[in-house]
Amino acid sequence: MTPFMNNDFLLTTDTAKTLFEKGAKNTPIFDWHCHLSPKEIYENKTPSGITELWLGGDHYKWRAMRSMGIDEKYITGDADDFEKFAAYAKTLSYAVGNPLYHWTHLELQRYFGIDTPLNEKTAREIYDECNRQIASGGFTPRELITKSNVKCVCTTDDAADSLEYHALLKKENLTFKVLPAFRPDKALTIEAATFIPWMSAMQKRCEMKIESFSALKQAMKSRIEFFDEMGCRACDHAFNYVPFAPATDEEIEAIFKKALNAEKITTDEADKYRTALMSFLAQQYYGLGWGMELHIGAMRNNNSKMFMSLGADTGFDSIGDDEIALSLSRFLDSLDKKGCLPKTILFTLNPKDNYVLGSMLGNFQSSEAAGKIQFGSAWWFNDNYDGMREQLKALMNLGVIGTFVGMITDSRSFLSYPRHEYFRRILCELIGDLVEEGKYPADIDFLSKLVEDVSFNNAKEYFALTE
Repeated sequence: MTPFMNNDFLLTTDTAKTLFEKGAKNTPIFDWHCHLSPKEIYENKTPSGITELWLGGDHYKWRAMRSMGIDEKYITGDADDFEKFAAYAKTLSYAVGNPLYHWTHLELQRYFGIDTPLNEKTAREIYDECNRQIASGGFTPRELITKSNVKCVCTTDDAADSLEYHALLKKENLTFKVLPAFRPDKALTIEAATFIPWMSAMQKRCEMKIESFSALKQAMKSRIEFFDEMGCRACDHAFNYVPFAPATDEEIEAIFKKALNAEKITTDEADKYRTALMSFLAQQYYGLGWGMELHIGAMRNNNSKMFMSLGADTGFDSIGDDEIALSLSRFLDSLDKKGCLPKTILFTLNPKDNYVLGSMLGNFQSSEAAGKIQFGSAWWFNDNYDGMREQLKALMNLGVIGTFVGMITDSRSFLSYPRHEYFRRILCELIGDLVEEGKYPADIDFLSKLVEDVSFNNAKEYFALTE
């Protein structure tokens, strides 16, 4: 029987173990897409305890606890910290095969030196020991990032954000970089109730009236330039599907005016508007050399009752099943024809589309960058052992794995960096299997360098990260 999560966890061959040791184990992390708070990094407070670190905003854990029938009081409610921790410990024992089980124990091992499995019986002991260590120091956001060997963090920031905490962090003597990433989703969701309030905020931020689509483009351009001055190297967009519905300038202006007047916007009108704005934005990204991330396939806020109670990003999203291939192809092609297709990373939340995106890459590659069009790592509901393997195998079968820009945490937690280790172990296991089965030569030096590149170097070059 293999010991539980020992040093060779997930590494089942000698080749895999060697590749992990030489190419992955001590390689730094570039977390180029996450939802960490720059304000929390700047303020750098010691957390109140393990419950805050683990359960304060982690909708992965909240969903699992709800599936156990745990009352919301012990999830997002007013139960005390140990009651919440104990409820999670109980849930975890039953979550056999869930990546939470591995993530949780990797975090206990790497940050607290605790090898004891977490369950109802051990909850009090582990809770007390974690809190003792946290109180002793070493668990502020900056200390956790440094301890995790992270060289750069790219946060996710609204187009109208002041980036005040990024400006403050630039003045600090940090061992890592904290860069903004441009997220203009609120500008694109023209049909949403949030659009007019966001437009008001944008007008204040830009100190200009935005009464036309032309003026909006001017405002967005100024914000992109400001983000770039602040070190931004990436932009991020969330779509059910990437729209492509070309329209005339007159049509777009009319749709924009309807939205400003709070008139109902149809799906067709929204797609025309999004196509026009995305085409404009992509041209700006191309000119600055940014990487454009397209996260495709999330169906959000499914439970309207809980949305009204708790708001967004609280564990009530799931996988959508829209068709994505044709409109995505036409959108990328329209930019490529104009000579302004930026470096692009395609993520899918629905694994049915692994081969759709994996095959889309080859249509638009160029000598501008190795792996200019990327298949993003297994994301969200796919961020597990099987999901990572399937994403990697699709990329191996359809593309060039050696140019892959690797893993992201996509997380709000400062303890989430062992997810990079989890990914690296799976990568080494897959490559090791190919070598052991005689499907690739045992060129350990080359493959160790390839693992290191996928783990860090490729992303560093892709996003032009400077030291």
